[in-house]
Amino acid sequence: MASRAYLTVLAASCVRTTAGFSARRCVGGANSIASLSPSVNFIRDYTPLMPRVPNSFQLHMSSTEAAPITSCPPRVKTAEAKISDDPVSIKGWVKTVRKQKTLAFVEVNDGSNMSGIQCVLPFDQVDEDTIDEIEKLTTGCSVHATGKIVESKGKQAFELSATSLRLVGSCPGETFPLAKKRHSLEYLRTIAHLRPRTNTIAAVARVRSTLAGAIHSFFQNQGFQYVQTPLITASDCEGAGEMFRVTTLNTDDVESLPRAKDEDGKDLPGVDYGEDFFGKAAFLTVSGQLGGETYACALGDVYTFGPTFRAENSQTTRHLAEFWMVEPEMAFADLTSAMDNAESMLKSVVGEVLENCYEDLDFFAKFFEKGIKERLQKLKDKPFVRCSYRDAIKYLQEEIAKDPKKWQFPDVEFGTDLATEHERWLAETKFESAVFVYNYPKKIKAFYMRDNDEDEGETVNAMDLLVPGVGELVGGSQREERLEVLVEKMKELDLDVEDYW
Repeated sequence: MASRAYLTVLAASCVRTTAGFSARRCVGGANSIASLSPSVNFIRDYTPLMPRVPNSFQLHMSSTEAAPITSCPPRVKTAEAKISDDPVSIKGWVKTVRKQKTLAFVEVNDGSNMSGIQCVLPFDQVDEDTIDEIEKLTTGCSVHATGKIVESKGKQAFELSATSLRLVGSCPGETFPLAKKRHSLEYLRTIAHLRPRTNTIAAVARVRSTLAGAIHSFFQNQGFQYVQTPLITASDCEGAGEMFRVTTLNTDDVESLPRAKDEDGKDLPGVDYGEDFFGKAAFLTVSGQLGGETYACALGDVYTFGPTFRAENSQTTRHLAEFWMVEPEMAFADLTSAMDNAESMLKSVVGEVLENCYEDLDFFAKFFEKGIKERLQKLKDKPFVRCSYRDAIKYLQEEIAKDPKKWQFPDVEFGTDLATEHERWLAETKFESAVFVYNYPKKIKAFYMRDNDEDEGETVNAMDLLVPGVGELVGGSQREERLEVLVEKMKELDLDVEDYW
């Protein structure tokens, strides 16, 4: 079924009986926009539990004592705001407040875009309650403003000419930890309850949201069925054994753990998971591939999109313990159709981001990665190159021979698992384009990939998509549909065939 895929946006692959690919949503370091997740360098740095808000700083969500707004015009998100004669409501959080003698400027952001909207409140045009509320405004508080959106006299295209404003939730401005400056990602990890309000994390969240929607839209429009595969499984889909165990046994009390026994009732090394919740060893899934293949053989073309987990003990920025992965599986497909699907998907998804997230991409280009918009546009517009693994090795050997000292891994031969520097050279220098490398050596790919008949099984029908600025983004393969060949491969890896039925 599928192989691996590292995603700035997604991935794809394919098979004769079934075909598929995997796409990881995170790749690159904490400061890399390729990862689309700059808040998380390695998942172990992140806790899903929100830290307790210290007593010195609390957000008050109770309503104000001021008189409520009696009539409420329809709410407009700032991303959709446009000049109109009809009154509207803006609800969001205050980023800045500037009070002058005759009016006040309040910058409000509701999270729908980066810029938010400026609310102008002339004191002679608002009610007494609004004037009282303005005195309470601080950075971080939440407000409800009403008025008309008019052409702005400042830098922005339009602004809200407000007639009323109410404080919804107060915030102690003197202890609010987000100043109007750039904060390090390390610092933001210490205030997980507030970091989504920063430009960086909010921009990443909006792009990820657009990506998720675009992924679903692409596959739905292509006639794929969306299937949900189990997160808890007894199967090691990748055959590498790098899985998180799920158990209800009391591992804090080692002496109480049931011991495995042989036929004579003697203790064996290890735990008897027959006494566990599921009656056998269980793990967090590393892939939805097996479930996806099953459905593909009934529904035709399917895809999964959900969290997967890897217990690979690596501290690099290219390895995550938890990530979301896209895994299409296609029936009656081969490797060529898998590459076609992957290319179409990536171009479609990147196009959605370019069209709908231009403001966030401008921010990324300014503070994280210059030229990212141009690179994405090129990715969308230029046909992907297709190069066999053997040719890729030949090109690398020729280049490395010119000056081996420039390379961290200069020893490249048939059977070498390409390093990031090799992948990026191929994509960024040799081809200056996204490139599919296909027909990899059997020994460096997963057991379920179909052996190539033309070289007596020395290579398998697999591909990786290498992208400039990232390296490997998509991995996929044609699946081995010959049962006797597949079973023999599983035996070679000491995999219990019964676990996969």
